[in-house]
Amino acid sequence: MMKTFNINSHVILVLCIMSLGVWCYGEEDYNDAVPMEEGEKTALYSAIQGFVGSWWNGSDLYPDPCGWTPVQGVSCDLFDGLWYVTALSIGPILDNYLDCAPIVEFRPQLFELKHLKSLTFFSCFVSPHEHPIIIPSKNWEKLAGNLETLEFRSNPGLIGKVPSSFGSLIRLQSLVLLENGLTGELPRNVGNLTKLKRLVLAANWFYGRIPDNFGGLNDLLILDLSRNVLSGSLPLTLGGLTSLLKLDLSNNQLVGSLPTVMCYMKNLTLLDLRNNRFSGGLTKSLQEMYSLEEMALSSNPIGGDLQGLEWHSLQNLVVLDLSNTGLTGEIPESIAELKRLRFLGLRGNRLTGNLSPKLATLPCVSALYLDGNNLTGELNFSGWFYAKMGRRFGAWNNPNLCYPVGLVSTGHAPYGVKPCQQEVSLVEATTNSKSGDGNFNQNSHLVASSGFPSYVIDGFWRFYLVQVFMIVQLLNCFL
Repeated sequence: MMKTFNINSHVILVLCIMSLGVWCYGEEDYNDAVPMEEGEKTALYSAIQGFVGSWWNGSDLYPDPCGWTPVQGVSCDLFDGLWYVTALSIGPILDNYLDCAPIVEFRPQLFELKHLKSLTFFSCFVSPHEHPIIIPSKNWEKLAGNLETLEFRSNPGLIGKVPSSFGSLIRLQSLVLLENGLTGELPRNVGNLTKLKRLVLAANWFYGRIPDNFGGLNDLLILDLSRNVLSGSLPLTLGGLTSLLKLDLSNNQLVGSLPTVMCYMKNLTLLDLRNNRFSGGLTKSLQEMYSLEEMALSSNPIGGDLQGLEWHSLQNLVVLDLSNTGLTGEIPESIAELKRLRFLGLRGNRLTGNLSPKLATLPCVSALYLDGNNLTGELNFSGWFYAKMGRRFGAWNNPNLCYPVGLVSTGHAPYGVKPCQQEVSLVEATTNSKSGDGNFNQNSHLVASSGFPSYVIDGFWRFYLVQVFMIVQLLNCFL
């Protein structure tokens, strides 16, 4: 019985090992054994050849782009036991990338990749003069069921308008058209893509107004329309973007006042409106944007002053750039309450008054530019502050601003600021006149420059001598 038990034990052990091997194979190697759907493979190869050239046939891929030797830029997933492409990136993004040929084409097979979730083109269409190309206007609806990310980045040879069929991509969460040669008005139907979280249409040649219906993109987190030639005023509907984290409309030709509805953007951390034509002063609604970390409004004819805002409400501010905005009046001390502030730019305005020493107490500040204003008086900052900041403290081109010579060494003097001149100088008195001889005016030369007019000095000495005379008379009475 013992021998039989041992034999059976060995048999059982062998069977267990074989079963374990089958299970391991099924778990680890099954995916490699699964083929790519043949129609999917044909469509993918044709689509890639349209961008990289007909020479590419995938012969170095085994058994296909989803197998043991995948090509960078192609990602796959299993559907009904077969591989399908879910992401396609064309251009020099990763090693072993699919580099574009000089002459490219969007082949219709691209739109047969029905499980595609992400499609990216980076630096693929680079010649706007020799080989320009436009985005095809048809067939985008075929990708509407799954496409979540569509990006065209750094393609100067990509020209023409954004096709209206982009409006059919209802599952799209990220639409990035960055640094291309696209033109025309911003497509209104993009406002129908209500699942969008990121909309970047920057650095193209888009013109015209910002569509009102962009304000209906309630899930939007990032809106970047910078570096175009957009004009007109901001639509009030932008106040509906209550989830927005970053708003960049810089480097356009936008006009009008800053809308008060911006106060509804409670989650906004970046507001960049630089290099536009906004006017009408700083709206008080800005102080209600409590989450703001960066506010850049420079190079706009905004005008007004800084006194109207309660700056202490913006405790999260790290960057505040209001340079070249036509500001007048004094710099309020409440700005010194922004304890997280690292950059303060107020250069190129018409600001006046004295600088509060409290500005030097900002614990995180690393750049403070106040140059090109009409600030006056003495700079009462420490030498340590000037040494720490160097030329990142800009106070030059303020003609009536100076620093006290005795309190700051020459090596730590603020760059471009003149030393204060002493206003009082004493002159050695040389007179042999006796008191009481009636020649009181001779005493006026004892103080050559005291800051008082001579008639005040003469009156002072007359009053003084009268008092001495009265005291002498009283003493004579008691003697």
